Amino acid sequence: MSTRTNIPGTSPYEPIIGFSRAVRIGRHVHVSGTGPVGCDDADDAAQADQCLTLIATALKEAGSSIEHVYRTRIYLTAAADWESVARVHGKFFSIVRPAATMVVVASLLDPRWCVEIEADAYIPE
Repeated sequence: MSTRTNIPGTSPYEPIIGFSRAVRIGRHVHVSGTGPVGCDDADDAAQADQCLTLIATALKEAGSSIEHVYRTRIYLTAAADWESVARVHGKFFSIVRPAATMVVVASLLDPRWCVEIEADAYIPE
């Protein structure tokens, strides 16, 4: 049986909603949808950078890294933001090139957010 480890983050929503920034089960890490906490009023590119920086921190705490991400999901509130957010995603993942999905949604939990990102990664042996 694989061991489960919850990785807490800094989101003020974690205790209210009852979630962890990431969950490690065995050699897999699942990172929750990550909003740009602390960068709420910035533009879409800066928000995407903050999301991916928070994800990188959670992965490191779980024993993984950005280099081991195999799937991302990007949620945008405006289709017009796709290219600037994609460029930030490319900055983090240009070599790794995980499977990725980009979806436009009506809104996110904080109305100032224009992007939220989640990721799945593994922990190398």
